[in-house]
Amino acid sequence: MKRKPIDPTKTAAGPLPREATEADGNVRAVDRALAILQSFEDGDAALPLAEIARRSGLHLTTALRLLGTLESHGFVQRATMGGYALGPQLLVLGERFRRGLRLEDQVMPALDRLRSESQESAAFFVREGNQRRCLFRQESPQPVRTVAQVGDVAPLGIGAYGRALVALESEPRPRLPIVSYGERLPEVVAIAAPVLDGRGAVAGALGITMPRYRFNPAAEARCLPLVLREAVALTRALGGDPAPIAALA
Repeated sequence: MKRKPIDPTKTAAGPLPREATEADGNVRAVDRALAILQSFEDGDAALPLAEIARRSGLHLTTALRLLGTLESHGFVQRATMGGYALGPQLLVLGERFRRGLRLEDQVMPALDRLRSESQESAAFFVREGNQRRCLFRQESPQPVRTVAQVGDVAPLGIGAYGRALVALESEPRPRLPIVSYGERLPEVVAIAAPVLDGRGAVAGALGITMPRYRFNPAAEARCLPLVLREAVALTRALGGDPAPIAALA
C-alpha cells in the first residue's frame, strides 16, 4: 500500500495552528538572513550573488529575495562594480552597541571567574598615558595574598599588566599571556593578557597576581590558560576580534 507523504503542518492531533507555521517560517527567514550577513568575511569589499548563496547554503532565488529585504533596511547595499556589500545600518547598530556597553558589566564576571578558578587575585588595568591604572579588582579568598587597591597607578611596560597593555605594539611581539616574576614587587608573580575593543584598540589588560612562593608548575598550568581564555572571551564581549590575541598564544 502506497504511503501518503507527511504534511509537516499537521500533527497526530490535527493541523498545526496557522500562527505556529507562520512563526516557524519567520524564524527560518531570520536564520537565513543572518547567514547571508555572516557570509561576509574580513577583506570582502563585495560579493557576487552566487558566492553569497554558496557561502550561506541558500538557493540563488532565496538569497536574492532575502538580499532585497536586507537592502531595503540598509543592512546590505549594491556594490558599484556589481554584487553586494555590507550596508551602513550595521555601523549604526554597532555604535549603539558600543555606546550602551558598560565596561564593568563585562569585566567583573571575567574577574569573578578568574578568582574562583585560580583562587588568586584578579585585576583589570587600563592605560593612562605612560602609566597604568587598576580599574577593577577581585581579591583572592586565600589568607596570604597580594595587596593592591582599585585606583592604584603603576608604570607602563613593567610587570605583566604593564607589558600586556603594549604587547601588540612591541617588536617582536611577546607570547601571551605574559608572566612577570617579581619585576615590580619582588615577591609577586603576575599573569596578564591584553583585551581589545570593537575598534581593535587595547581596552585594557586582565590577569592574575599571586605570591611568588605559590607559583609552581601546577599553578602555571592552571592559570595561564585561564587568563588567555578570559582575555579572548572579554574581547568578544566588547565586540572585538580576539584573533590577534589568540595568534600570540
